[in-house]
Formats: sequence, C-alpha cells, structure tokens
Amino acid sequence: MKVIAIASAGGHWIELLRLMPAFHGKNLVFISTDRSFGDSVPGHQFFDVPDASRWNKMRLIYMAFCVMLIIVRQRPKMIISTGAAPGLMGVIAGRLVGANTIWIDSIANVERISMSGKIALNFVHKFYTQWPHLSTSKIIYKGNVLT
Repeated sequence: MKVIAIASAGGHWIELLRLMPAFHGKNLVFISTDRSFGDSVPGHQFFDVPDASRWNKMRLIYMAFCVMLIIVRQRPKMIISTGAAPGLMGVIAGRLVGANTIWIDSIANVERISMSGKIALNFVHKFYTQWPHLSTSKIIYKGNVLT
C-alpha cells in the first residue's frame, strides 16, 4: 500500500518522522518544503514542494498545484499529515483521488486546533489532536506523537 506522508518544515516534519514506525512495510513516500529533508528518509521516495503560507496567495496556489501533481501521479491509498499548508493541500488532493486521509494536529496547538487543521477537518477521514481537551465527536485524542 502506498502512503504519502506530508508536512511543512520544523516541528510538523519532526512529528511526521516520529510516525514512521507505524507505516513499517508500506510504500512510504514523503513530501515537504525543504529539499534537504530527503536525507532524513533514506530508502523512501521524497518530493519537495515550494513553501507557502496564507500571506502569499500566489505562492500558495503554486504549492497547491505542485502537491496535487505529485499526488495525482503517485495515486496513494492513504495520505497522512501533521500540517501545515502542504499537508492541507495534500489531504484535499487525496480526497480528490480517493485516498484515505488522516490529519494529526501539531502538539504545539495547545489551546485550539490550528487554522490549517480547522480547514482540514472538512476534508479528512480521521482527525487527531494531541491534547485531550481539544477532542470532540469529530476530533480524536489517542495520545501524543512527541513525548
């Protein structure tokens, strides 16, 4: 089974890497915003996409196009993301190609669900928070990715 794991740089990427053991034996493909991150996932296919945020709409559109192109070409069965913008674009694209989608909101979002997470909640099959007080009927708490 092909799984795409997608996250932006920083803590999102670190949290995503902590999930690797859960996908042992799967064809795991990574997408992130820093080309050098490919070195941290040896033996796995890696794609880099432009970094973007809500502050640069044109770059965000371009990044969304790049993510969509990779996902359409790869045709994964599952997409998992820890955020932010690339992950959001990934889960939206995943729904369009019929992939199962999972969002794990960053552990840094202690007080509320992230902005990307709030949007992702409308698209993903499963949404996880790392804080018990943020769980709802749609948002699942099962513990932390980072300990």
